[in-house]
Amino acid sequence: MVGGSVFGEYAAARIVAGVICLVLAAAPRGALASPEDDAWGGADLSVRLTVSPKRAQPGQPLTYRAEVRNDGPGDAVLPLLTVRLPEEVEVIGVDVAECLPGTVAGAVVCPSAKDVLAGQTGGVTITGLVRSGARGPLEAIATLSSEVVDDDETDNSSRTLTEVDEGTDLAVRLSRATRAGRLVTVAAVVRNRGPRRVHDAGVLFDTGGARLMSARGARCDSHPAYVGCRLRTVGAGRRVSFLLAFVARAHAPRAEATVYSLRLGDRRPANNTARFSLR
Repeated sequence: MVGGSVFGEYAAARIVAGVICLVLAAAPRGALASPEDDAWGGADLSVRLTVSPKRAQPGQPLTYRAEVRNDGPGDAVLPLLTVRLPEEVEVIGVDVAECLPGTVAGAVVCPSAKDVLAGQTGGVTITGLVRSGARGPLEAIATLSSEVVDDDETDNSSRTLTEVDEGTDLAVRLSRATRAGRLVTVAAVVRNRGPRRVHDAGVLFDTGGARLMSARGARCDSHPAYVGCRLRTVGAGRRVSFLLAFVARAHAPRAEATVYSLRLGDRRPANNTARFSLR
């Protein structure tokens, strides 16, 4: 059975966590150092940028994590973190409320409202969506600055390079096979134009309340708001056909089907959805 589990995985891959407020400074601040102290005015800041997954998929999420650290000996005065994502990645979520869009596309600027004490760490997670036409490698850069002198600036910036998978090109087409009263049989065809073979192809049906009676050629499960179907492997240049029988409501809603892969991106998402009237 597919149903809820398929829909849940598909939706989870595209939902970004809500914005939360994360302040880098967390511990109470001690007494201010005097100018005679050796630690006065010096702070060794560093930033490390990582990305997940290691290989991007067109049309699917990509997550960047920038980790900031102050190795001291002094406090970092109002540090500023800037993360520049590649043009091929659209920013769709940031988990730090203080972060704002930069002046250039793909830039995220995160000012700290408080000083960062020596030994403290913090970070920001940025979620982006890889554009369907993206070609690798995708370069992202994080830079960190403060109002105090940093004697070692070699670790004040970090970058990542991410290759982009070729992905695939799935398409779905619907047509009505037969109708007997309110019982409507719909023929669905899923094509894979390649280049990658798809082992986890699924089709999500929004039936407008129509009830699934039977399925042939796919493993399908019905829920009140949708029907989820898991298909067998679809090779590059191949197609898979299956039949679904629905009991339509009296007002004859329109059915909508979306084909997708959980693991592979799609280079041409415009043909991933098909609509058909159950009249």
